[in-house]
Amino acid sequence: MQLGRRSLLLAAAAGTATAATAAPAAAAPRTGGPVVIGHRGAAGWRPEHTAASYTYAVQTGADWIEPDLVPTKDHVLVVRHENEISQTTDVARRPEFGDRRTTKTVDGRSVTGWFTEDFTLAELKTLRAVERLPAVRNRNTVFDGREQIMTFQEVVDLARRLSRTHGRTIAVFPETKHPTYFRSIGLPLEPKLASVIRRNRLGRRECVVQSFEPTSLRRIAAERLGVPLWQALGTTGGPYDLPGTTYKEMMTPAGLAEIAEYADWIGPDKSSLVGTSLVADAHAAGLRIGPYTFRAENQFLPERFRRGSGANDFGDAFAEYALYYDMGVDAVVTDFPDLAVMARRG
Repeated sequence: MQLGRRSLLLAAAAGTATAATAAPAAAAPRTGGPVVIGHRGAAGWRPEHTAASYTYAVQTGADWIEPDLVPTKDHVLVVRHENEISQTTDVARRPEFGDRRTTKTVDGRSVTGWFTEDFTLAELKTLRAVERLPAVRNRNTVFDGREQIMTFQEVVDLARRLSRTHGRTIAVFPETKHPTYFRSIGLPLEPKLASVIRRNRLGRRECVVQSFEPTSLRRIAAERLGVPLWQALGTTGGPYDLPGTTYKEMMTPAGLAEIAEYADWIGPDKSSLVGTSLVADAHAAGLRIGPYTFRAENQFLPERFRRGSGANDFGDAFAEYALYYDMGVDAVVTDFPDLAVMARRG
């Protein structure tokens, strides 16, 4: 397929021109060096997407915190990694919601469980968060049952409180999850996200919007919110909203040039940078680059950085950060923001 023609079609669908509309990228940390982004907060140390996780991320030095956005039945944006919530809440142990268990097709994949779009916000607030990876991060299970599901507005409020407490601007880094799917069932994410950004007057230093789906980002660009946009990129396949387009194509110089028409950043899997010119190519296209996801456990590290014999033992995470910092990345997305900040100090 021709990427250029696809770009024109996307722009028309989003109601905006293909000329660059991207806002300046959010400010780098005052300490200099790559931006440290707390992936779902500090997911290595607390159950993800909880107030405790976000707070710990900021306390240990994160510059941005990442909330994944999914809607409720009454169309409120809440913060969960997926709309299926059996792994991140106690819903499966709640008999009053037993009849909500169902099977759906989300982005072409059959998924069975409990879904945020089948619950009102009031119902979701009765649930409690649990550790998503208890076999990997048993230490985090001590916090199971202590935290509610947060709304995006609550994350914005928390980020501003933490900014005042710590004397620095903490940006929120929301991701639109499965936007094509949610649009298809009458719960579009972009208008609600735009509404929160406008209502709170979030500027480019306080908010960066990300998605794996270019159409979603172009819809946000059409809202003219003045916040930077971040195109996330996978390792296989391509964005669900662009059948026939691959992430591999999007990471070529031609693909990066098209991304630069609507976005300020790319966020590839960290493996996509090894042995490639992606950092230099992104910078040549006028894009900043922030790879994901950095974790400290051996199973998530390259073999040469593993230490000990256990898959969940901590390896030499500092060596991995140093490798990517030396590549010239502009940000890192990490489950352990404290380690990334320490590595940034040298």
